[in-house]
Amino acid sequence: MRILLAPLFFVLALGAPAAHAFQPRAEKVVDNVYAIVGPLGQRSAENDGLNANFGFVVTPKGVILIDSGASLLGAKKIESAIGKVTKQPVRWVVNTGSQDHRWLGNDYFAGKGAEVIAMRRTAATQAEYVGPHMTGMTRFLGKRMQGTKPLPAPKTLAGAAATLERGGETLELTYTDAHFPGDAWVWLPKQRVVFSGDLVYVDRLLGVLPWSSVKNGRQAFKALAELKPARIVPGHGRVCDLAQAQRETGDYYDFLAEKVGAAAREMEPLSETLDRYADLPAFRHLDNYEGLHRANMNRAFVEFESQ
Repeated sequence: MRILLAPLFFVLALGAPAAHAFQPRAEKVVDNVYAIVGPLGQRSAENDGLNANFGFVVTPKGVILIDSGASLLGAKKIESAIGKVTKQPVRWVVNTGSQDHRWLGNDYFAGKGAEVIAMRRTAATQAEYVGPHMTGMTRFLGKRMQGTKPLPAPKTLAGAAATLERGGETLELTYTDAHFPGDAWVWLPKQRVVFSGDLVYVDRLLGVLPWSSVKNGRQAFKALAELKPARIVPGHGRVCDLAQAQRETGDYYDFLAEKVGAAAREMEPLSETLDRYADLPAFRHLDNYEGLHRANMNRAFVEFESQ
């Protein structure tokens, strides 16, 4: 009897999610490139904080993982999804950003021998936000955060952009500085696929946080569009083409900069600006519109007001 109860107790102690808990699944993007598309809603014990998109590239020398998940358990779920595609181990982890679900799984993969890599300012922002991210994720996941150890990327790349050669693949990292300072995208020129990190959102409205920059996001999106990617793995939402990314992210950055930004520069009252643009038919179909749109405008107003 004790043999049966001990595993059950261990599962309950971790705050096990229900049987319908999110199980990541890899989908082929093109050739040897795969995406893991997370749910659009909030972080939770049911999804182990994997409410974002991740991806990987299979090479003859091992797997290159793009972003590592929000916890130890989340990282294990990602590893399991990869294992259904290839027996190759994860040998490299590349972080696009410093938000919790981009990097709190780093320690798990590093412990299995993977090299963890990010742009220098990405890693610096990870280190800066360790406390808030661990506290926030524990609030969402409870005991399922046990065993998670924050590890900012040990291998960092200097410069405004950097080229990485691993496993016979070329990855080009470029700062976006949009959602978090130091965020970057990963461009695979051979496959013409970009992992945008939290620059691009589709199916749900992008979020503008107190430390986000609409100005940087808009500039970065225009630069991304110039790459003419065949496929985009956005930070959130389905794998898409550039046209969908433009409609649901690029056009929204343009709105925030051209309408809200103009109102701020002209010193219009904030409340009047928020009321005037409260209903935008082009974007109200996106998930989280009701909860985020007004706050996004408020923060964009403050950013452009100070310029």
